Amino acid sequence: APEAPSVSRLKSLLRENLRITTSDGRIFVGQFAGTDRPLNVILINTEEFRVGPGESRNGRFVGQIVTPWKCIVKIEA
Repeated sequence: APEAPSVSRLKSLLRENLRITTSDGRIFVGQFAGTDRPLNVILINTEEFRVGPGESRNGRFVGQIVTPWKCIVKIEA
């Protein structure tokens, strides 16, 4: 059976840098490594940025993260 367009699109993003904004205001920038069965997003070589007064503009290296899809507000490629 042919692959669904949504699966093809996800595969095309593998190893691409993504920017994920979460519901608590954090931003993660890292390399897309895939999803797991419950559709959590997996990033590697990731930096975390916090937005707000008093927060540093510098990112903090966090390595590999698994972000629950329910917490994701926006994904940018």
